[in-house]
Amino acid sequence: MSRELLAGAHMSIAGGIHNAFAEGEKAGCRTIQIFLKNSNQWKGKVLTSEDRERFLQAQERTGIAPVLAHNSYLINLASPDPALYEKSLSAFMEEMERANFLGVPYVILHPGAHMGAGEKAGIARVAAALNRALGRVEGLAGILLENTAGQGSCLGHRFEHLAAILDGIRARDRLGFCLDTCHLFAAGYDIRNQAGYRKTMRGFNRLIGVERIRAFHVNDCKKDIGCRVDRHTHIGQGFIGLEAFRCLVNDRRFTKVPKILETPKGKDLEDDKRNLATLRSLVR
Repeated sequence: MSRELLAGAHMSIAGGIHNAFAEGEKAGCRTIQIFLKNSNQWKGKVLTSEDRERFLQAQERTGIAPVLAHNSYLINLASPDPALYEKSLSAFMEEMERANFLGVPYVILHPGAHMGAGEKAGIARVAAALNRALGRVEGLAGILLENTAGQGSCLGHRFEHLAAILDGIRARDRLGFCLDTCHLFAAGYDIRNQAGYRKTMRGFNRLIGVERIRAFHVNDCKKDIGCRVDRHTHIGQGFIGLEAFRCLVNDRRFTKVPKILETPKGKDLEDDKRNLATLRSLVR
């Protein structure tokens, strides 16, 4: 059973977007996450039909699926600055188009930061932006909203924020969620033992519905609970500990939901291999 765990890691696209599959294969991934372009640039190099062909061939060769995409860190769909808001929306729609072009099913998005405008205003801006994006970009690609640690004015560290954004979405069938374990813990959700894990999932289920969780980011946390600081570390080596991950990998509701590492990278993917081995060792 442990070999069947649908787990993987974020992989580099250096040298070509198709290279992520070879890297994922080396690390022992069954699923991967990638950036669709340089994550620190607004515009990406145009993808060609050759890029797509090499991407699809590499995926078929390795059997790694699904592939999830994480959007650029520059994008802020909660921004009160009209110019940055429109620039962010345009960049996000480009990411969705790239996902459609490659056949990537989901683009993962942080809700953004309200920059002092207040949570209510920020949530309204995010919902409006997502409605515009979903209305303009047709195709298979959906959106996964990711919970956050709650640094600064970032939205998404409370399930109530995520539920409020969902309430404002028209095409709800194309919106799901990605839960990050480090962000949950940093935001104050105590998932360190079975009772805490179950309570957290009950809370999410009551407000949103666990069936809308389409991916997990599996990361331990470098700092203690409620720190509101986003610092990932290796599985079992942070303040969360192993029990939360044992609960997650044995939760049958999420057997087919990809679990992606975003833990620190070392030489030759050894850290990814070790973290994946740790997760697989927890499967009963």
